[in-house]
Amino acid sequence: MTVLQLADLQIDAGARRLLGPLALQLQAGECVGLVGESGSGKSLTALALLGLLPAELRAQGRLQHEDRDVALSSRAHAALRGRVLGWVPQDPLASLHPLRTVGAQLVETLRALRRLPREAAWRDAEALLARVQLPEPAAALQRYPHQFSGGQRQRIAIALALAARPQVLIADEPTSALDARIARDILDLLDALRREEGLALLLISHDLPLVGAYAQRLLVLRRGGVVEQGATREVFAAPRHAYTCELLAADRLAPLPDATADAPVLLQGEALRVRYPRAPRDALAGVSIELRRGEGLALVGESGSGKSTLGRALLRLLRGVHGCVRFDGVDLLTLDRARLRALRARIGVVFQDPYASLDPRLRVAEIVAEPLRIHGRGDAAARRAKAAELLQAVGLEASMLDRYPHQFSGGQRQRIAIARALATDPDLLVCDEAVSALDAHHRAAILALLVQLKRERGLALLFVTHDLAAAAAVAERIAVLEAGQVVETGATAQVLRAPQHAHTRALLAARPAA
Repeated sequence: MTVLQLADLQIDAGARRLLGPLALQLQAGECVGLVGESGSGKSLTALALLGLLPAELRAQGRLQHEDRDVALSSRAHAALRGRVLGWVPQDPLASLHPLRTVGAQLVETLRALRRLPREAAWRDAEALLARVQLPEPAAALQRYPHQFSGGQRQRIAIALALAARPQVLIADEPTSALDARIARDILDLLDALRREEGLALLLISHDLPLVGAYAQRLLVLRRGGVVEQGATREVFAAPRHAYTCELLAADRLAPLPDATADAPVLLQGEALRVRYPRAPRDALAGVSIELRRGEGLALVGESGSGKSTLGRALLRLLRGVHGCVRFDGVDLLTLDRARLRALRARIGVVFQDPYASLDPRLRVAEIVAEPLRIHGRGDAAARRAKAAELLQAVGLEASMLDRYPHQFSGGQRQRIAIARALATDPDLLVCDEAVSALDAHHRAAILALLVQLKRERGLALLFVTHDLAAAAAVAERIAVLEAGQVVETGATAQVLRAPQHAHTRALLAARPAA
């Protein structure tokens, strides 16, 4: 049965066409995959379906719920949200209220959409958390979003989307920031809900292997238009459009880099130990690593394994770090503020979440040139010229300098963050899940750029990731973390082709084949 049908959807910003024409049909119990690079129109399609487009954008088209016509952006369209259309957003931490408990947010939704009395709403809230397989659902109701892992927060977002028992579930990049095993768990959950509840599932993603494993039908978007559609197996087996072939090729495991010849050690951590307040165990338990000039080292592990904690400890961005951190022979843990600030000009950092790491009040030119201003390099004109050069280096246009972060897609924002990290021509670049928000095509371009920078500038790269394919593309060596300890380390080729530890084998097995 067709639950929702969208025909001739077009989205315009003034005289500029952003999307369309696009047609979409969602059947009960079916998963449709919407795939494309950043900026292709995937999220715009979801927002148009939900009636949540920004005021400056205009949508045209025909929307039909079952056999009833619904005018886009009308009151009747808004009434579909929650009750017919459930939405699982890309970033659950940003979509959940940080100052309210999970229970309060679920109960509010249940009371607003289903008119339940308070006690019944609390019972249903606990049942929803159990339905999405969140551990200890009764206790979870009393906790706040920041007290959960990324995968657990995504389960909470799914519970909120299911609160009003919708017919359609729209999942917009639900696994982009999750490691491979947890991403599979989340998509297994969504697939089970689709089958058991008869939901129509719209799965929006740039991860082609995951889409291929779960979607029955596929639409490929490029620059706001559908370039290919059909049964997923047929599209993957015999893609007709060159762009689809390009996306499929971009997601395959990149060639392993050659081993780096012996070079001086640039960064060294010895016996590093970190325990967060009130935590039952150490986040890092005696970890030692070293990184040589011009070398790439990938820190790989699941969420909560300690890889991001290790990256922050090495940068002296955490308090209470025990052990020793040396950068070019200098112990970072003993430096005063002035010397530490001067040394940090030699280190560039790209954080995981470009939504949080880019100041929404600054234009791109100011954001990218900010390290130059902080370290007193060049005048305003020189800094702007450098920012333009860096934008072009990461695949953006210099004409974008005067835009604000909210005017870019998630992948484009991460490119801006990478450009900023390169501003002072650092010796060391630390990337904390720097490509997790990028589609396969742009991810391949960014990884190629990082390899190029390593070769041309002798740049050392500390690459924190859960993406083994990305690690293989940029890193000569890999360190695998589990529960705050390095359980396996060695040359990339050796670790990925003949893993010795069970945890490494489990990480490799969790990634579906393209």
